[in-house]
Amino acid sequence: MTSQPAFGSRSGFGQELDRITLERARRGDMDACAAIYRRFGTACYNLALRILGERAAAEDVVQEVFLKMINTLKGFRGDAPFGVWLKRMTANTTIDALRAGQRFADEDPETVFASMASRATDADAQVDAWSLLMRLPPRARAVLVLHELEGYTHKELSELFGQSESYSKSILARALKRLGDAGEPVKGEGELACASHL
Repeated sequence: MTSQPAFGSRSGFGQELDRITLERARRGDMDACAAIYRRFGTACYNLALRILGERAAAEDVVQEVFLKMINTLKGFRGDAPFGVWLKRMTANTTIDALRAGQRFADEDPETVFASMASRATDADAQVDAWSLLMRLPPRARAVLVLHELEGYTHKELSELFGQSESYSKSILARALKRLGDAGEPVKGEGELACASHL
């Protein structure tokens, strides 16, 4: 696992999981569970790392996700692909980790962004997309990653964060603007321009 996930590549959640492995894992076969971990572990880690920004915390999330998966796999009905189910579990567990760490303080986003802007480096400095992303406050980073890179809708984000859709839209718009102000051109809400640089 690396400290800087590849934003431009597929997240890994779109991989197929064969029925035999899934059925064996449902019956508690640890070899099958290990095979699922080998297939999806990096995708879980990359999503958690993008949001948390800390390798150890992301590793903790992955461990918790796979323990939850083992305990809840019997309830997986297959209404959606396995990777979609696991991605949702990873996102929920990561948001729970942020809440538990009190990283989601109820700060005014304008104050947070103004403070962040005052710490920005010179315009000439070449800053890669990872460090730009890490400049965002945790909630803004989470909304941006889940919406722009993982394809979550504002409706899904509102359910995940317990806020209104307009709240996540506002957080996203401000995050994209701050990324643009920090030196990277932002093409629009639907595309994270800096993603291709990683």
